[in-house]
Amino acid sequence: MRQFRLPVLLVFALFAAAATYGCFHLKFSFDFSQFFPRGDDDLAFFLEFVEEFEGDDNFLLVALERKQGVFDSTFLEQAHDFALKARELPYIEGVQSLTTFGYPVKTPFAVTTIPAIHRNDPSRYAADSLRIMQDERFVNNLINEAGTALVILLKTETLVNLTGDTGALSSVDKSRLLMSGVDDLMAGYDFEQHYYLGSAYFQREMVAMQIREVAVSAVISGLLVMFVMFLLFRRPLGIVVSLVSIGLGLLLFLGTLGLLGRELNAIAALYPVLMIIVGTSDVIHIMSKYIDELRAGKDKESAIRITIKEIGLATLLTSLTTAVGFATLLTSRIDPIRDFGINAALGVMIAYVTVIFFTTALLSYLSVDQIVKLGKQQAFWDRLLERAYQFTRLSPGKIKVGAAVVAVLCVLGISMVTTNYRIESALPRGKKITEDFLFFEKELAGFRPFEMAVTARDSLKITDFTVLREIGKIEDYVKQFDAVKSTASITAVYRSINQMFNNNRPDAYELPEDEATYRKYRQLASQIPAVNLNVLMSKDRTKARITSRLNDLGADSIKVFLDRTDKWVAANVDTSIVAVRSTGTGVIIDKNSQYIRENLLQGLGLAVLIVCGLMALLFKSWRMLLISLVPNILPLLLAGAMLGFLGIELEAGVSIVFAIIFGIAVDDTIHFLAKYRLARGRGLAVEEAIHLTFREAGKAIVLTSVVLFFGFLVMLFSIHPPSVTIGLLISLTLASAVVSDLLLIPLLLRWLEK
Repeated sequence: MRQFRLPVLLVFALFAAAATYGCFHLKFSFDFSQFFPRGDDDLAFFLEFVEEFEGDDNFLLVALERKQGVFDSTFLEQAHDFALKARELPYIEGVQSLTTFGYPVKTPFAVTTIPAIHRNDPSRYAADSLRIMQDERFVNNLINEAGTALVILLKTETLVNLTGDTGALSSVDKSRLLMSGVDDLMAGYDFEQHYYLGSAYFQREMVAMQIREVAVSAVISGLLVMFVMFLLFRRPLGIVVSLVSIGLGLLLFLGTLGLLGRELNAIAALYPVLMIIVGTSDVIHIMSKYIDELRAGKDKESAIRITIKEIGLATLLTSLTTAVGFATLLTSRIDPIRDFGINAALGVMIAYVTVIFFTTALLSYLSVDQIVKLGKQQAFWDRLLERAYQFTRLSPGKIKVGAAVVAVLCVLGISMVTTNYRIESALPRGKKITEDFLFFEKELAGFRPFEMAVTARDSLKITDFTVLREIGKIEDYVKQFDAVKSTASITAVYRSINQMFNNNRPDAYELPEDEATYRKYRQLASQIPAVNLNVLMSKDRTKARITSRLNDLGADSIKVFLDRTDKWVAANVDTSIVAVRSTGTGVIIDKNSQYIRENLLQGLGLAVLIVCGLMALLFKSWRMLLISLVPNILPLLLAGAMLGFLGIELEAGVSIVFAIIFGIAVDDTIHFLAKYRLARGRGLAVEEAIHLTFREAGKAIVLTSVVLFFGFLVMLFSIHPPSVTIGLLISLTLASAVVSDLLLIPLLLRWLEK
């Protein structure tokens, strides 16, 4: 061992330098399309739909608020000026605003327009306001019902880089440039308040949150581990060795992600916490065993060899099982979850390699007095673990009853789990983006895009009167729901013309009743530039879209709305004329709720099978296999029950909790059973082996569980609600896992090893 120490340390120094470079090239991303479920038929249809039309989230809404009312000459002039200058911003293709809108008016000579708002004539504001507030095209879309907020719609380019050109700016960079331009422009006006809503705004703010979360979680976790190591070792060298080992593992992991070009998404805040606590667990087990061997009179060389042989194998198995738990996330259809599984599994193995080589190389230079200060703390742990052992021996009935009661409560809680995911629940607390989102939810049409794709049957065209009437029926039905406050389709062209021929009366905004009138309108419609119609109708006029935005009701509630709409269409729309299908970004993302339970069960089932295989190889006993699984099923049930009792929606981010819990919780079981197996191998009886395992392995198991508990509680400092939920669930569940191990495993060993 001695001859390899220096080369090992030099190799890790080189790796650390490369990793430092990689950390400066870490990529962060956020896009709702990341959460599209792979391999879904509706997704395939939606992607074809987008190819033919355009994305349904290529917009940035800017709401300008004046609580006394927007019909004020100064306010309107500033809003109009803002709208005009916004056209010059990068990645903006068009701007819509009430200050730029004109009503068409038919004269004997031609069709002309009159402004919706006569900005320079305040005497006409009352009439303008009355007409606008009765127009369904504008209310909740370009102005709120109270008339206190005016919306300017900025139509943006597709910000995602679809060309694969590595020289092109990333979607995040484009979003930052666009939002920077909007902010600079907004700074030149004195509006009372302004609010943003759109994909560019989401990207900029959510990526900023991710970077903040990674930095904060790393710092707080580091401080926590520093405190734990101080309490544990009380010697500067012992503390430094442990902290350097853990910090190096984190550096190598993040640097590797940077060098590999792996993008960090909304779940990235878990990486520092995960790496620090997994590394801490490995370090505590290795250092505790090394200290025990030195105290037993072994020299440094022998102590390191025994430590690597006995703890190294168990730690390798725990690392593999943890990595397997994360790797099972590859069964998910959602890319961020799959990426998290791959990255986390890689990180666990990096932490293991760092500890087994780098940490042991450093330890081999140190004596027990240099690493730890022994004293009253050892006596405390001895008393605590002795009491736990005696409780399992003297009160098995209480443990059985307690486990049964917990199992029943878990089943009840799991039955209450919901997948009614809402966008609001994923937005950062106390940030402007959340305030803005809620403003649009309350005052305007909300954010969730919802589309209905209409395809004309046989040789019919969308512009045929019979087809248009069917589209109109669907649109009128959808508008009846309170959650739908804004719709648009090709019918708007003919409704507007009909309104024009009826003196622009609000009640005349409807389709013509007979085909003869429709043909007359069609001549006028043909004069509208095709570029303005292509977003609502395909170039070959065989497909059309009904586009709208829904309130953030929740995935399950929206599914009820969609099912109800599909049934109405089947019963009331002539499907021999048109085919109708619901689609849109929001609909596709909401489909995740249908796959989460399925993927969760598949992933956990696969993890259990693989872990069973590893256990069989290690212990070569069906009894040990059963003993290793039982105490780890209970924490999983408890996690599910907590979701139900606390009313937490089971959504994509939260679903990773179960992989983390199983992957980490089984570690303590492996360490306990590995120590027990070694004791039995020395010829000890069952009871003696259990007693020895409590004394020698119990301390490291409890200590690592304490670190895990408080380590994941660090997530409570997050401003990202799903991260807080994940941290709380994992902390409480892993605490229950160590209790389950220490209480149930001895009972199972006594029963099965008689």
